[in-house]
Amino acid sequence: MNNSQKAVSCFNNGFNCSQAVFATFSPELGIPENVAYKIACPFGAGMGRMQETCGAVTGAFMVIGLKHGKSNLEEEHLKKLSYELVNKFTEMFKARNKTINCRDLIGIDISTKEGLEKARDMGLFTSLCAKYVQDAVEIIEIIL
Repeated sequence: MNNSQKAVSCFNNGFNCSQAVFATFSPELGIPENVAYKIACPFGAGMGRMQETCGAVTGAFMVIGLKHGKSNLEEEHLKKLSYELVNKFTEMFKARNKTINCRDLIGIDISTKEGLEKARDMGLFTSLCAKYVQDAVEIIEIIL
């Protein structure tokens, strides 16, 4: 199973989009999956179901930070690199999907009970969101 398949399977088995992306890469970068699930949990559905930045995207940003983020005052070059990679990721994700905004990607307001039920009934999470998880992983693999 490749990383994009692993992430989509994780997502389809009950973890959110951000958890699925971040936890796919976390073990090879020194973070156990169970810890990655906890860290990424609040970022799902556009950060706490507020439908802001897509959770698959924020999961990818955390992977970038974990691999290339600044961790001490002497690593300013890594901060610059991580910002460059976030921008490159965003450009590539937008080329595939037009936006990184969850609300625009899904097209339904899932912050309401009715909207969430409608999105579930329409299968948007297993179709659209699974695609965004796959896209995020594929792009991360290209840029890292």
